[in-house]
Amino acid sequence: MIQDILAYTSQMFPLGAVALIVFLLLQPIRRRRLNEMNLISSGWRESTLALFTIFCAGLAALTLFPANFWSGFNYFLFRPNVWGVLIHEWDPLSYYPTWEKTIAGVANLSDMLTPFQEIGRALRARSYWLLFMLVGNIIMFMPMGFFPALLWRNWKWWNALLTGFCCSATIELIQFFIGRSTDIDDIILNTAGAIAGFWIFCLIRAVFPNVIKLFQCHN
Repeated sequence: MIQDILAYTSQMFPLGAVALIVFLLLQPIRRRRLNEMNLISSGWRESTLALFTIFCAGLAALTLFPANFWSGFNYFLFRPNVWGVLIHEWDPLSYYPTWEKTIAGVANLSDMLTPFQEIGRALRARSYWLLFMLVGNIIMFMPMGFFPALLWRNWKWWNALLTGFCCSATIELIQFFIGRSTDIDDIILNTAGAIAGFWIFCLIRAVFPNVIKLFQCHN
């Protein structure tokens, strides 16, 4: 499991690093705007905002590109004989658009649009990989509900729900055209993850209300 987590996490690094550089370059502009509004953003908030920015870019790297698009970076970190492995394992068929697979009968559109089918299959099969993907789809979107509530005031549960749903639906739609698996259950799991992230924020706010204030702008 640790190796699988590291493999996915490593693919988030390239775009995450780019996002961090852009975030730092925009800092003077952000500081000027905050000063104009007579607002102060603490170091805690700025660091957390940078972390959230890196995460969003990493999530885009994992979901908005063909499968294993960034795996070369992973191979550089974890595997010897980099170029030999890349040439051997690169599969051009993985870039075949899902909508064309559907027309050709390789993929079933009805299965993609049937709620809870993949979730039920994962629970019945008790397969490590299916359960890993099921839990991963929830955990992956928890920051989408947690960080916005932490960083911005008046963030409600329905904001987390809409954010999770809209982001996930957009990802699934794009994946339909880039050869990635598309399924309505992913939207359900991702949205549940965003709601779970918001609940974690509510729990922390109830126990440590003063700590939450460190991560929000104030006059």
